[in-house]
Amino acid sequence: MRRIKLDRIDRRILRDLQEDGRMTNVELAKRAGISAPPCLRRVRALEDAGYIKGYHASIEPDALGYGVTVFAHVGLVSQAEGDLKAFEDLVGTWPEVREAHMLAGETDFLLKVVATDWDSYHKFLTTKLTTAPNVSHVKSALAIRSSKYAVGVPIDVDAVDED
Repeated sequence: MRRIKLDRIDRRILRDLQEDGRMTNVELAKRAGISAPPCLRRVRALEDAGYIKGYHASIEPDALGYGVTVFAHVGLVSQAEGDLKAFEDLVGTWPEVREAHMLAGETDFLLKVVATDWDSYHKFLTTKLTTAPNVSHVKSALAIRSSKYAVGVPIDVDAVDED
């Protein structure tokens, strides 16, 4: 992964693709104010440099029957690097866990878990999460509703170009 200097056009490309990853290269080029071939080269360079990690579709959870989202605050018995890595590896095998974040403070990990209903979350909690090695406690917070969902990061197109 090589780093590249980002200019205004690169930041515009990143912002527009982050908002709509299915945008055609022609539309992307038009918005960036350049022609299609150099736009495609820039996109490939941004991918190669690791700025663009991938593309995906945003799926409506309720449409597939996932009506429950829970944030599980997980405390571990040990915070030794090997134990942290083992927990992360295990969490990576659980499809119900959509996000996992290691935190500083009294909670070691914050997991975003989706489930079809409260009973299916409870089953996940009691058969997988609380029985996992090194887990000392779990506090569950049921999401009532989501008022904001934004992928990625804020991109200031007008920021000063990197040197």
